[in-house]
Amino acid sequence: MSNPTVQPVLIVGSVAFDQITTPTAESGRVLGGSATYASIAASYLAPVNLVGVVGDDFGEANINRLRAHPIDLEGLQIDPTGGTFFWSGIYGENFASRETTDTQLNVFEHFEPTLPEAYRATPYVLLGNIHPDLQHRVLDQVVGQPFVAADTMNLWINISLDPLVRLLPRIDLLVVNDDESRMLTGESNLILAGRKLREAGPQIVVIKKGEHGSLLFHADGLFAFPAYPVTRVEDPTGAGDSYLGALVGSLAAQNDTGFGALKRAIVRATATASLTVESFSCDRLEEAGDDTIAARCAELQHLVAVD
Repeated sequence: MSNPTVQPVLIVGSVAFDQITTPTAESGRVLGGSATYASIAASYLAPVNLVGVVGDDFGEANINRLRAHPIDLEGLQIDPTGGTFFWSGIYGENFASRETTDTQLNVFEHFEPTLPEAYRATPYVLLGNIHPDLQHRVLDQVVGQPFVAADTMNLWINISLDPLVRLLPRIDLLVVNDDESRMLTGESNLILAGRKLREAGPQIVVIKKGEHGSLLFHADGLFAFPAYPVTRVEDPTGAGDSYLGALVGSLAAQNDTGFGALKRAIVRATATASLTVESFSCDRLEEAGDDTIAARCAELQHLVAVD
């Protein structure tokens, strides 16, 4: 029996191919993209409406891979004029650094996010890591008052700060990493950075600190949560997207965005991201399944429990 509480999530972002080199292995050409990771992570908890674009090389196998989850693909544009967005990079020792070796925007260069009519009233919206102008265009098409979460990156902070700053009052939740929070606010102290970001518009801010966990800033208080104690990291690509997808998917599953629901969502997001890093692409995230994610959530709750 379906849970009447569970609401769908609209996810807009990149669907891509990646090629990744780490100190110990090379991925070859694999499925990636912010919307891909976020959609799969969210789909364990809530149905997803995916908006993105792929090229003539994406292939039926990858379409079927997405369809294997409760992900609606009416909003996935297939552009026959070129290839799918491609990114390649090399991680340094201990994954402390990452160098981009190739970026081919291909059909993504002219991507215009167009929401099918059935998507426009989706009550939870996740704006993946795309240009702030595109994030604005998505919000211009939604109707009602959805809960909106957004991601960004250092590139957009550097080259498109004005539209990004204008986006902040239009969203409810901003999720950034510690470096991005410092860039946006000029504050080296993350507590001050989180408070300043809330003052800029979003009422809820999450600052991710990688292996050191995350911080939630909310009107009802501050919540700090550790990372899952991962012992094997194969590829951290997509971990942040999986984190955000699981976080918003959890809120949609609870149909609750209060402080308690957000804390529960952060537990789920942390567990989900910890699985993503254990393989290239979405492989581990997909094969682990909901039971494994739930088990990691239980481990994390036990880890922080005080008797």
